[in-house]
Amino acid sequence: MPATAALFRKLALELPGAIESSHRNHPDFRLNNRIFATLSAQDRGLGTLKLTVEQQQSFIAEMPTIFEPVQGGWGRMGMTFVDLRQVDEATLQGALAAAYNNVKSKQAGRKA
Repeated sequence: MPATAALFRKLALELPGAIESSHRNHPDFRLNNRIFATLSAQDRGLGTLKLTVEQQQSFIAEMPTIFEPVQGGWGRMGMTFVDLRQVDEATLQGALAAAYNNVKSKQAGRKA
C-alpha cells in the first residue's frame, strides 16, 4: 500500500524527540532544532530526507523508482526525494530512521 503525507508525518513524529515545525511554509521534522525530513514537495507526492551521500546512493540503487536526489546542490549533499505514491510503510520507516539517525549522531559528536 502506498504511503501518504499523513503516514510520513506519523512515522517521523514517532521517532524519539522528533517534532514538527515549518521551513519556508512547508512542514519539516526536527530533532533538537535540526531538520531530518520535510514535506516540502508533498504537492508532488514526495517527501524529502536528509541522507548521507552514501545512503542516498544505496537507496537509489536498490529502489530507483522510489528514491531520487533533490535537484541541484542539495541533492549532491544527500537530500533525497522519496515517492510517497510508491514507497511501502516499512521502507519509508527505515528511510526516515536513517535521516533521523544522521542528525542524532551528528549532534552526539558535537557534545563529545
